[in-house]
Amino acid sequence: MKKPLTVLTSLLLLPACQTTRTVTLVGMTDYHSHAVPFYSEGAPGQGGVARALAYLRDAKARPDTLVVSGGDTLNKGVPTWSDEYGCVEWPWFNGVLDVMALGNHDLDYGPEAFERCRASAAYPVLCANLEGADGAPYLRVEGKPYLVKEVGGVRVGFFSVAGPDMQRLVKAEHLPAGTRWTDATEAARAVVRALRDEEHVDAVVLLGHQLREDDEALARAVPGIDIIMGSHSHQKVELGVLPGTSTWYLSPYQYLAYLSEVRLRFRGKRLEGVEGGLVKLDGTRREDEETAAEVARLQRELVAKRPERFEVLGRLDRPLGDEGLTEGPAEVGTWATEVWRRAAGAHAFFALSASFRGGLPAGEVTVEDFLGAIPYRNFLVTAELTGAQLADWVALSESKRGTDSYSQYSGVHYEVEDGRPVRLRVLKDPTNPAAGDEPVTPEATYRVATLDFQAFVATGYKDALSRAANVRRTELNAHTLLMDSLRQGAVNSASGQPHSK
Repeated sequence: MKKPLTVLTSLLLLPACQTTRTVTLVGMTDYHSHAVPFYSEGAPGQGGVARALAYLRDAKARPDTLVVSGGDTLNKGVPTWSDEYGCVEWPWFNGVLDVMALGNHDLDYGPEAFERCRASAAYPVLCANLEGADGAPYLRVEGKPYLVKEVGGVRVGFFSVAGPDMQRLVKAEHLPAGTRWTDATEAARAVVRALRDEEHVDAVVLLGHQLREDDEALARAVPGIDIIMGSHSHQKVELGVLPGTSTWYLSPYQYLAYLSEVRLRFRGKRLEGVEGGLVKLDGTRREDEETAAEVARLQRELVAKRPERFEVLGRLDRPLGDEGLTEGPAEVGTWATEVWRRAAGAHAFFALSASFRGGLPAGEVTVEDFLGAIPYRNFLVTAELTGAQLADWVALSESKRGTDSYSQYSGVHYEVEDGRPVRLRVLKDPTNPAAGDEPVTPEATYRVATLDFQAFVATGYKDALSRAANVRRTELNAHTLLMDSLRQGAVNSASGQPHSK
């Protein structure tokens, strides 16, 4: 039966604003040269660039899909792949990536190396608050510090900023000549205004590269950012709206163990829905065969050239997991902080969760495995804190729960009520843990130790330690102490704690 002419006419005249479109964003970040599948979250064989490229290429082949990167593709020193092969993977993503944010580690090898890497990539690298000698943003697309992509009749604007933490981490000599950092919030405000008022985009996406806390602050300070593809903090965060804002946020952990996938639903030009989440790249995902073969070839050559990095340090009967690093004690953090506490002769030891980038697998543990889990070189720092100062330090750590600035610890025990530590106890005798612990006395003095980054650089902790007595950077190398523990087999497989000597 034919429809009445009036109905047909009304369908033909349906306004464009009633048309529904979906644009999909697929994102990677904080790859850090982890080309080879690795141990993560209690399981081997996670991630791997061949697996990621297979997924991203399949995604790119779908209609109305854009592929983005939050940066940090390199990592000087760890893994060895980065030092040997640099940005060999950058051109592998040509034709796949639409845009990439500048990460602090992308500058690890200095400005000349960075420019060579950038020349090998067919996709733009962005950072709105890295200013050139001419006073304009150094990284631009057609003269602009952002990228606008039109897909499915929808205009999406992308930009990136270097957050305060990233700016502190990049050595001045690694910056391109004549460049300097400007304020991330002001740069973001100018970019969002341009994207909204001049480019008339339908959605604004921030790719990174800053800590989650700074992402949240930026979303509150700069209305108009629809989605932040989280980076830099190495957190695993499912899609959700940031508190106090209308900005959506998600973060795919690290090293390509996960990807982000977000679907933006538009009615006409209006963004009316956001959905999606994280995609786990485990053994159930296929690898790109050509990439896998190339990675295998390069890895064989690397092992032959740098055998000392693949030396076996020791053997674990069970893994030391990294689960829950930012939410409470994790096995790898408990083990490491106890080894360090004993070496420092301290009542308590604290180490940022950011000090740990993975766990240790069961079986043989190589130098490369170890450095992949605990990559950063630090020395131990000791200080004398009153009981009141120790309580403040623990409260500061608890206020950072859920972020990289939360501390793994040893030597103290406490409970948490309404977000605050209560019933804080500390070891009676640092040299004899078997003697048990006792309540912290505000006027008493305790020997407390940490890593030098946390002592002298980390926000909040640096200020707290400046009020302590007898602060001393020791000659105790954090890596050497843990490696020796593994070589001596001094790890209790049941608890992750060192055996008593």
